[in-house]
Amino acid sequence: MILTTFQADRVAEYIIDWLKRYADQSGQKGWVIGVSGGIDSAVTSALCARTGLSTHVVELPIHQHPDQVNRARLHMNQLTKTFAAVRMESIDLTAPYEAFRLALPQQEDASDGLALANARARLRMTALYALAAQRRALVVGTGNKVEDFGVGFYTKYGDGGVDLSPIADLMKTEVFALGAHLGVPMEIQQAAPTDGLWGDDRTDEMQIGASYPELEWAMEHVEQDPVQWSEREQQVMAIYQRMHQANRHKMQPIPVCLIPDKTRFAMS
Repeated sequence: MILTTFQADRVAEYIIDWLKRYADQSGQKGWVIGVSGGIDSAVTSALCARTGLSTHVVELPIHQHPDQVNRARLHMNQLTKTFAAVRMESIDLTAPYEAFRLALPQQEDASDGLALANARARLRMTALYALAAQRRALVVGTGNKVEDFGVGFYTKYGDGGVDLSPIADLMKTEVFALGAHLGVPMEIQQAAPTDGLWGDDRTDEMQIGASYPELEWAMEHVEQDPVQWSEREQQVMAIYQRMHQANRHKMQPIPVCLIPDKTRFAMS
């Protein structure tokens, strides 16, 4: 059997049922989701809302670009008007972030900018888990398959710190298709994907050097013979392989040093 057409309606129904089963088994009352104004968090929160369980959609701005803030609020307002169990919250983390930034030793190189960008994601994770504990809820991840298992384009213990990942088996293009099916605001569907960690309008493609459709191609063809690849495809594959290798530590379990008995104990 050849599968060619993405069935958004059936995929949405499957994920919603999966979410309901998971919540029932966990004994928790609902969901907490950080909403960024991007397609991944919009689709994830729309799916969670459709479970009928308590759903807290949370805006967590840190020097956020106004376009991202506006898109996030548009989506959250739409959900609260449509679903009775959805609650909208906004927690401005700019002041805590600035206090943290000023407490760190200052460096004048690129690593300092990346460290602070990742600190934003980790601060948001901390806030989401605090809210989840207060509401007996689960923190829902918003990562897609390309980000989570392809190039590792997320922050370890930041947006990667979640209880469950309902869309992590979907390619980015499939997430967009699901967003159209779910009626995600057109402003979000048409917005260029961005991680929102820099306070400006830089996109994921600017940071990675390749678009998501290109990365999906690389993820699907990484084991194939490159002899027929175009120059651009070779460039994309090089980007994909470099990022996959550099970020493997995010995708694998934490290494544990296992101590042999002969080292741990004196042998009698």
